[in-house]
Amino acid sequence: MLRGRSLSVTSLSGLPLWDVQGLPIEDLLFFEVAWEVTNKVGGIYTVIQTKAKTTADEWGENYYLIGPYFEHNMKTQVEECEPPNPAIKKAVDAMNLHGCQVHFGRWLIEGSPYVVLFDIGYSAWNLDRWKGDLWEACHIGIPYHDREANDMLIFGSLTAWFLKEVTDHVDGKHVIVQFHEWQAGTGLILSRARRLPIATIFTTHATLLGRYLCAANTDFYNHLDKFDIDKEAGERQIYHRYCMERASVHCAHVFTTVSEITAIEAEHMLKRKPDVITPNGLNIKKFSAVHEFQNLHVLYKSRIQDFVRGHFYGHLDFDLEKTLFLFIAGRYEFSNKGADIFLEALSRLNFLLRVHKSDVTVVVFFIMPAKTNNFNVETLKGQAVRKQLWDTANSVKEKFGKKLYDALLRGEIPDLNKILDRDDVTIMKRAIFSTQRQSLPPVTTHNMIDDSTDPILSTIRRIGLFNSRTDRVKVILHPEFLSSTSPLLPMDYEEFVRGCHLGVFPSYYEPWGYTPAECTVMGIPSVTTNLSGFGCFMQEHVTDPAAYGIYIVDRRFCSPDESCNQLTQFLYGFCKQSRRQRIIQRNRTERLSDLLDWKYLGRAVKAFPQVQKWYRTKGFKFPRPSSVPPSPTSSQHSSPQNSDIEDEDERYDEDEEAEKDRINIKSPFSLGQVPHEKKKQHGEHKN
Repeated sequence: MLRGRSLSVTSLSGLPLWDVQGLPIEDLLFFEVAWEVTNKVGGIYTVIQTKAKTTADEWGENYYLIGPYFEHNMKTQVEECEPPNPAIKKAVDAMNLHGCQVHFGRWLIEGSPYVVLFDIGYSAWNLDRWKGDLWEACHIGIPYHDREANDMLIFGSLTAWFLKEVTDHVDGKHVIVQFHEWQAGTGLILSRARRLPIATIFTTHATLLGRYLCAANTDFYNHLDKFDIDKEAGERQIYHRYCMERASVHCAHVFTTVSEITAIEAEHMLKRKPDVITPNGLNIKKFSAVHEFQNLHVLYKSRIQDFVRGHFYGHLDFDLEKTLFLFIAGRYEFSNKGADIFLEALSRLNFLLRVHKSDVTVVVFFIMPAKTNNFNVETLKGQAVRKQLWDTANSVKEKFGKKLYDALLRGEIPDLNKILDRDDVTIMKRAIFSTQRQSLPPVTTHNMIDDSTDPILSTIRRIGLFNSRTDRVKVILHPEFLSSTSPLLPMDYEEFVRGCHLGVFPSYYEPWGYTPAECTVMGIPSVTTNLSGFGCFMQEHVTDPAAYGIYIVDRRFCSPDESCNQLTQFLYGFCKQSRRQRIIQRNRTERLSDLLDWKYLGRAVKAFPQVQKWYRTKGFKFPRPSSVPPSPTSSQHSSPQNSDIEDEDERYDEDEEAEKDRINIKSPFSLGQVPHEKKKQHGEHKN
């Protein structure tokens, strides 16, 4: 603790503005500790990596990241150098002299922040002694068989040791340290137990027990105050981890979470109300051309169409220009990520489109990694057939073009019935025969190791979405992360997202939700829920999220069937949009990206007291667009429109509306103070 000084904090997931009795940043050192520094495991990596430039610009040479050392990451992501700060150099040298391996360098990402990396394996010989230190500090014991928890103890002990060495040589500067998640929490616990003169912040991005309970299909959010926390953690054999997390929360001077929904969860699971909510942002890339993201959508959509041509060869009886591409992506958590409710909604959507005899086709991708044996042979064959047809068409086209050119040079109009000879016709007939297939297009691109019990495939069998000709909804499970080097779908994730029409993420447990946020900054509409941090954030700051392409499913106060029906209506309404309406909606969605920009959030932080005073007196929400919403209303056709039909909106002026949105986005808005205790609402159901 900074003795005799008060610490007031407002921050955005580690993008802090500190005011220690008005001290300038030059008199402060800011450290950020996380297991995912240079080590991509989950969402915290994205948080730290995307805000590094903004934080480094704010703090300069006084900002440092602390993480674990892995040789392969060090070689590809970090440039080693000498510490510019004398106190940090002395700390690194002292630890290396006493049998540790501490590496220092610049992380080669935008902003090039300094990183301090500890070699966990090299210091493992101290594990038993450090287990004793933790027991003396807070009476938490770690089982010998929990390797991950043991690694976190080593990492935390090295962090506390390093901070002790820094504070011993800091020469009057004050040290502020932010710890992310329970993996880094041991360092906070030991630092406080040793009374190090540092100010500490602990940020939780999700609670351990919350994730376990939701995955177990419990009625989590409606019974938060009824769980026997110790019993639940013990039954799941994570009691020691839970104790490490809870001790970290209560040892921190400032406790933050990433969303309102997680704040409510943390208050019950961890028994401390967060001091401030810190929404996550992204590093927004703005194009010089206003509609460049629309051009990218067209480019990458054509690549997805090529894949679909191959995957559905022999059954390509639908118009790709009237086909919508939807997707869900993330960890393979069937219930937590909402794959269960999504599949049920797709079954109902398929029924609606068939009943109304729609000419719209929906192709849905599930990008969720699972254990596989390799690519499906039938899927690879489809891409080979497509390429062969393309080569055949090009060959015939060249011969046709040469004959046509020669005839025109002679001043003749060629007889189109004779310009193709018998060999050309034979080649084309053989190509047509090669597209015949007896089986239906596969619903998965890979051979699943446990096909019979896979949750997604089992549900597909139950609802009967087998990609038959009569189905207007086609399903493709891609159980592997996307890569530009894939022989099947050679696209990076960002390229794939830009080529799709809608991202669908009806999660039941999603403390923040980077997937819909990434869709937003790329100008792609998305579906989220009021149980995700992103969904709550948009509900709080946008008057009519659906008008901006953010569809929010109610999964907290509705029954599962009601939530599924609501999602079905969102999807069906999206299918009824014309092409012009989708373009307008993408423009609006992309303009919301400023709300998620770290730079913008940082500017809002600097004016935090004034913003809060203004918000309390007047309130603010990003307004509803002045023109009619892009989605069809009840007065329009009951069946999906042809996507080529232009539904002209005379009141819509893109430039005028964009200028209004740019002005509004600069207005102050609430940064999400933790809500006061709310009365329990009736009619809540488990999803």
